[in-house]
Amino acid sequence: MSIKKFIEKIPGYDTWVLPYHRITAWRAADKADYPAAGLKVIGVTGTNGKTTTCFMIYQMLKSAGKKVGLMTTVGWGVDKVNNQITHMTTAPPKLLNQRIREIANSGAEYLVLELTSHALAQYRAFGVPIDIAVMTNVTHEHLDYHKTFAHYVAAKCKLFRQAEKTRGGKKIGVVNADDPSAKYFAHAVSNPLTYGIEGGALMARQVKLNPDGVEYFIKYGGEKYHIKTRLPGKFNVYNSLAAVAVGLSYDLTREQIEQGILALENVEGRMNSIDEGQDFHAIVDYAHTPDSFEKLFSDLAGTVKGRVISLFGSAGGRRDPSKREPQGEIAGKYSDIVILTEEDDRDTPGEEILDQIAKGAEISGKVRDKDLFLIPDRTDAIKFAFETARAGDLVLLLGKGHEKTIERADGEHPWNEIELAHKLLKKVDQS
Repeated sequence: MSIKKFIEKIPGYDTWVLPYHRITAWRAADKADYPAAGLKVIGVTGTNGKTTTCFMIYQMLKSAGKKVGLMTTVGWGVDKVNNQITHMTTAPPKLLNQRIREIANSGAEYLVLELTSHALAQYRAFGVPIDIAVMTNVTHEHLDYHKTFAHYVAAKCKLFRQAEKTRGGKKIGVVNADDPSAKYFAHAVSNPLTYGIEGGALMARQVKLNPDGVEYFIKYGGEKYHIKTRLPGKFNVYNSLAAVAVGLSYDLTREQIEQGILALENVEGRMNSIDEGQDFHAIVDYAHTPDSFEKLFSDLAGTVKGRVISLFGSAGGRRDPSKREPQGEIAGKYSDIVILTEEDDRDTPGEEILDQIAKGAEISGKVRDKDLFLIPDRTDAIKFAFETARAGDLVLLLGKGHEKTIERADGEHPWNEIELAHKLLKKVDQS
């Protein structure tokens, strides 16, 4: 057993910074000759919305004629975004710095970097100067690692303290004013720029939630901005507001901000519509937390003519089990039919995970084998969902999104939910 793994078994080890992480990150940055030193790095953290916000910022800056690099859960690159194969959002220090070096060598001026709480707690981005820090929201997640919500928030606040040192007190903290944890992030920087629907310096007004996107207005600095996105859902009001804040911080024009955000057509695994000519709707989305469930289901409530059929699981292994019952309860409240299946079970028995989720669905009135179904194999579960759907229904495939593997007890297996959904829909349509 390595020293690192031994130390990780000590209760509460993660409440203080392991010198191991800092030294590893420093060595990786030094070996790559501090590749981020010449880049303007926009670091984005939060529980939900990080990836979509990163893509919005990336597309906005690209549309404004900037040379921009991108590193997110979905992929990384400059002119072409390469698929991310592993499940890790923020790469380990060595790989992180290698990729930043490639981005810097391509001539990029900006880098949009998605950063998780794990990455921040472990100083994976140590040596990467943060020009602008962005916080999307902070909700229940990863308490298996951080143990307490306070530790989780503190880990994410490190990004803002790092940015404060980089810019010396300039406008570098973009904060969701509507989030209960906003004050902690705002206090970590000298001059935060806040956004929101209920409050904030950038406040969305006259919000319209459309089936194919959202639109709203912002009054700021004597100008009126009309923001439109091609991504639906109230959460994309927040994601786009964060992107607008970054654009303003870099002095982009109103036209550059508006056109840049509208230019983003979709993000892989985020509210992707699957259409093979069937008479019901099917969507693939990465939502996998109670908060993301609540936002997604509440946004869709009342917009569906038929029934809502939701399919999902919950990660096993050393992942937070306390979110499973709330996931089931939320899905049960909003869905007509709930289908529970595998989602990276790893070494945790699948039936244990599904039973825990099912308890939540049963709290909201669902009954097994009537409107609550437990189907361990995800392919079989998706096929069942499509065969069950009727005209006007909405089938939601949640939790895997963009991911290219599924983790079972015997290791990783290739997986592509979007491709599989298209394939299975063709078969259902032909039968």
